[in-house]
Amino acid sequence: MLLSVYFHEEVALDSCRQDKGLHRMDSSGKPSTAQIVVLATSSALTAIFYSIYKNRAKTVSSLQEAKKVSIDQDLKNILSETPGRCIPYAVIEGVVRSVKDTLSSQFVENCKGVVERLTLKEEKMVWNRTTHLWNSTEKVIHQRTNTVPFALGSHDEDISTTVRVIRPLDAAELNLETTYENFHPSAKSLSTVIGHFISGERPKGIHETEEMLRVGDSVTGVGELVLDNNLIKLQPPKAGLSYFLTRMDFEALLRKQTTSVRVWRILTVVFGVAACSTLLFVLWRLYTHSRQSRKERSMLEEFKEQQRRRMCELNLEESSLSPSSCTVCLSRERSCVFLECGHVCACAQCYEGLTEPKRCPICRALIERVVPLYTS
Repeated sequence: MLLSVYFHEEVALDSCRQDKGLHRMDSSGKPSTAQIVVLATSSALTAIFYSIYKNRAKTVSSLQEAKKVSIDQDLKNILSETPGRCIPYAVIEGVVRSVKDTLSSQFVENCKGVVERLTLKEEKMVWNRTTHLWNSTEKVIHQRTNTVPFALGSHDEDISTTVRVIRPLDAAELNLETTYENFHPSAKSLSTVIGHFISGERPKGIHETEEMLRVGDSVTGVGELVLDNNLIKLQPPKAGLSYFLTRMDFEALLRKQTTSVRVWRILTVVFGVAACSTLLFVLWRLYTHSRQSRKERSMLEEFKEQQRRRMCELNLEESSLSPSSCTVCLSRERSCVFLECGHVCACAQCYEGLTEPKRCPICRALIERVVPLYTS
């Protein structure tokens, strides 16, 4: 009977705590759904960012160890004496030269190149129903890239040695020069404006661009340098190394990649700290819940022992007590609720007799206020 009374009081206690928003976990001490989501998300992002960081760091390390090669008359002899007639990871800087044909710009006269990219983008405003604002968006509706075989030659025109570039579109950092761009605004009328307002989309127009790698541009290439049948080639490297072809010089390329490594490292640290903090918080909450459970079990045993001694002093049998009897005097009915703990365990007279500061007889929590209990 006393045990049932205790559980009745614990239900009141839990209900009071939940009403005040003090519980972050359920009654079993398990983490909340929000905590699990935060921990899983931060852990997954940490793993993803760390993987990207390691790959970028490996790329920077490979670039720093790459062999710098000059395009000169001795390049073929150097490659022929190298084992396998190749340099696995080499850096070359040269000028774009056409092999046979060139690509002519469709919009600019006397503009010749070896790589041409034509892009059409649709720009429009979309109504966001959450923020109630118009957001600008764009979508690529058409893109075409044309290439012709080309090589990299020395900046010295007297040197005839060239390096044929293989699969240039597979290279990273291929930043082409914008040779033409134009914006074609959408035609507007009253009917189209009304239709766009109803649909939540307002087309702005079509953005047309042409980008080219022009003949004569200075280019830095990083990849595998091989001598194949008296032809020097720069091609994608093996062993997972990155292939680069860019209009930046090598120092600028290395700085850009190093900055990228720093960014991904910072993101990894930030989300790693968030994941560790969440994990430590969950473990701390589990520990405090376990400690509180042990404390409450100890208090229950102490309460039951005090009750047995009190019943012995009064020569009472457990079966003769009402479930709603005051836990202090065991004679009157319980008539008040102690807050903030929420226990219903004493009558008003016994509450008045508690010494200052008044504490709950069950959990020893400070009694901040008392609410009368009425039974019908």
